Amino acid sequence: MTTLTAEKITPDNVAAACQLAVEPHQRDFVAPVAVSLAEAYTQPEIAWPRLILDDGEPVAFVMAGFAPEAKLDFFRCGIWRLNVGAGVQGRGLGRFAVETVLEEARRRGEKTATVLWIPAEGGPEGFYLKLGFRPTGQTFNGEVVGRIEL
Repeated sequence: MTTLTAEKITPDNVAAACQLAVEPHQRDFVAPVAVSLAEAYTQPEIAWPRLILDDGEPVAFVMAGFAPEAKLDFFRCGIWRLNVGAGVQGRGLGRFAVETVLEEARRRGEKTATVLWIPAEGGPEGFYLKLGFRPTGQTFNGEVVGRIEL
């Protein structure tokens, strides 16, 4: 049994986080970790980036956003990015990362959380639906808005 943990991004692990890469066919669906961290740097009061470790080895990255005052309701609490490393997918790492975000959302008193995905063959829609997210009927920049009750 392995031990999964979610760690804050620090000077000690930022390079490892930036080296994580998804499978080649998934690159059109999620930005590289370095881009996500640049966005987090510009919004430190909102962005919540975490490196997922499996027995101390970096295997995934997740970034949430918590902005209760956001104009668009689907940006108030949700998953902004999820990158599971190539070669380690299908082991529950993505589920762990999402559950980590949802746990933090509950800790903050949130009642729902959102995620956006590109509706295309090979995209993450099936993954998010299995976790309980449901399309809201909204789209944003061509992406489906999904929501889950906490």
